[in-house]
Amino acid sequence: MPGRAPIRTSLRTTAPAALALLTAGLLTACGTRAEPAPPAAAPARPSAAPRTAPAAAAPAGSLGGPGTACALPVSFALAAGWAPKAVEDPENPEFAALTRQGPATVRCEVDAKPAGNIGYLRVWTAPKGPARAALEGFVTAERGAKGAAYRDVRAGSLAAVEVTYTVRGEALDEARPERAFAVGTPKGTVIVHLGGLDAEEHTAMLPAFELARSTVEPL
Repeated sequence: MPGRAPIRTSLRTTAPAALALLTAGLLTACGTRAEPAPPAAAPARPSAAPRTAPAAAAPAGSLGGPGTACALPVSFALAAGWAPKAVEDPENPEFAALTRQGPATVRCEVDAKPAGNIGYLRVWTAPKGPARAALEGFVTAERGAKGAAYRDVRAGSLAAVEVTYTVRGEALDEARPERAFAVGTPKGTVIVHLGGLDAEEHTAMLPAFELARSTVEPL
C-alpha cells in the first residue's frame, strides 16, 4: 500500500551509487616556481549530466482479464519484468489497516523488483460512483499526503482522473512522490497507484505506470 511495507513482501536494499565521487577533485591546476605568476584559475567542476526521461516501457502480458493473476473490472498491459500477485483476503476486517485506504480496497500488487526497481503498482477498487470522488478519498486517507494536484486524462478508451502528490512520513528524510489514476466502470471505480522507495525509483517506474494507463480497457 502507498507509504507502507508491501503485504507479505520485503524490500531489498540497494547500495549507494558513489562512483561519481571518485573523480571529484582529481583535476588540479599546475604552476611553476621560476617566476611569480598570477594564481592559475581553478578548473571548472564538471556539471551533472542532465537527467533524461525514462524510455517507454515495453508491454509484456496483461492484467485483469480471464486467466491473469488478478481479476479486475478493467485490463491493462504490464511492463516487462513486473510480477503481479492477487492480494489474499482483502475484505478481512482484521487486515483493514493494510488493505483499505479511504473508500478503496486493494486487490492486486505488481512488483517491480524483478524489473530492477523497488516499488509497486497497486490496483484498488471502490464502490460505483464518481471516479474523482473515490480518488480524492483515497489520497486524503493516506497519512502524510501533501500537494495533491488532479487533472482529467484518458486511460485507454476511458475517461479518467489522475493525481500527483507527495508523502512525507516520520521516518522519511524527504518527500516521496506518488501518482495514481482512477476510472469508473459499471462494476465500480478502479484506482491504479504507483509509489516507490524514493523519488529516483518513482521516476524510473513511471513508464510502467504510463503503459498501464494508456492501455486500460473495461471488462
